[in-house]
Amino acid sequence: MADNLNDEYKIRLAKLENIRKEGVNPYPEKFDKIQPLAEILSLALGTKIKTAGRLLTIRAMGKIVFCHILDDSGRLQIVLQKDEVGEKNLEWFLKFFDPGDFIGLAGEVFKTKKGEVSILVKDFVMLGKALRPLPEKWHGLKDQEALYRQRYLDLIANPETRQRFLLRSNFIKLLRDFYWQQGFIEVETPILTNTASGALAKPFKTHHNALNTDVYLRIAPETYLKECVVGGFEKVFEIARCFRNEGMDPSHLQDFTMVEHYAAYWNYEDNMNFTEKMFSFLIKELFGQLKIEIKDRQGKPAKVDFTPPWPKVSLAQIIKKDCGLDINQFTDAQALAEAIKAKKINIDGINDLGLGNLIDALYKAVCRQKIIQPTFLIQHPIDLSPLARRNDKNPNIVDRFQLVVNGWEVVNAYSELVDSVDQRQRFAAQAQAKAAGDLEAHGKDDEFVKALEYGAPPISGWGMGVDRLIAILTQQDNLRDVILFPLLRPEQSV
Repeated sequence: MADNLNDEYKIRLAKLENIRKEGVNPYPEKFDKIQPLAEILSLALGTKIKTAGRLLTIRAMGKIVFCHILDDSGRLQIVLQKDEVGEKNLEWFLKFFDPGDFIGLAGEVFKTKKGEVSILVKDFVMLGKALRPLPEKWHGLKDQEALYRQRYLDLIANPETRQRFLLRSNFIKLLRDFYWQQGFIEVETPILTNTASGALAKPFKTHHNALNTDVYLRIAPETYLKECVVGGFEKVFEIARCFRNEGMDPSHLQDFTMVEHYAAYWNYEDNMNFTEKMFSFLIKELFGQLKIEIKDRQGKPAKVDFTPPWPKVSLAQIIKKDCGLDINQFTDAQALAEAIKAKKINIDGINDLGLGNLIDALYKAVCRQKIIQPTFLIQHPIDLSPLARRNDKNPNIVDRFQLVVNGWEVVNAYSELVDSVDQRQRFAAQAQAKAAGDLEAHGKDDEFVKALEYGAPPISGWGMGVDRLIAILTQQDNLRDVILFPLLRPEQSV
């Protein structure tokens, strides 16, 4: 196969040299494309058109050549006849054009004898010579790793891939539209930070040469967005690329897209209502209804109904229901770890986790995969939420919720902790946990505490994993399938 590809490359390279010898530029500066291919399908027969795309197939039948071309709106048949383009031009086309090349053309809409709407070509020009052949004669690229490494070939070969990423793009546009309609403003916060702050996660670390200091890739934009609220912006959001140096699995990637927003004078219950309103808008705009089909964790079809209101379940209740352990009865990680072991529940690194992360790991091990319909998980222990506000009635829990759909956490939100004294104390406790070996514990963030000391209004904050939600909505099992260019281990050179 490699030899065949190499031979094909040499043949096309020779064609490229001959095209240039004939005084034709195989890579012209521009082309005035007027109609996308999808639009041409709806035009009246005889309409004059000027369009362009990538050649997928070339099929010569004597004095007539049938081809299909592709652009980002779809594919369409084009027909070259000797009587229309001239004998020399038709010969030139067959001599130098290959599947994969880009072509610009002028012609008119017509129907073939078989009734297929097509373009009768009057004139054409080469817009880009391809030196490598399309995969499997463009009929389909199925190798999973090749799909990730060469996403451009996936986009060419598989129309469903193009549709998936068009949906993602439309989702982002609708999300921004919704925020602006609700009075939010979009801001940008740093990716390189002095403190790994904003979430419980292990950060990426790098070195800033000009400042001669180590910095971190942001875990989340949270603390900076809250500083915007301290500064007077009452409703802010950011669609942020975030980085967490943790394990990789179908529902986790080290670099991912998250949207966060913060609203002054709201509490977490306001944010639950806002979440239902947002999802109702987005799902209805994308699919025309609130009941959609997804794939469950076993890959089987399942119906999910996003019609509000959604059920609310406490973390302690669901853990007790699913494994019999009452997390409210445990005040230290060691005792809970022993109880988990007695239940024969397997959790990696169980002895290195602080109480909050241990509770979270237990929930993920015994509960989360069972939640299919949109569900609000509430009343998290304070150890699990170092940036969330204590509940006024029960100081051992925080005013927080997670939205879980199809076994994946999609949204995490809470009433924010704006008490600077309480925040400093909780950062100190997290720093102790980190020193004791909990690599995902939150470190200190003195700059953020200083900002809170200048005073902040009541705030509720919210974060959503864009990749996870898109994966659910497009029935994908792996986040890599909704990331255009996922990071992979470098290929080994032969």
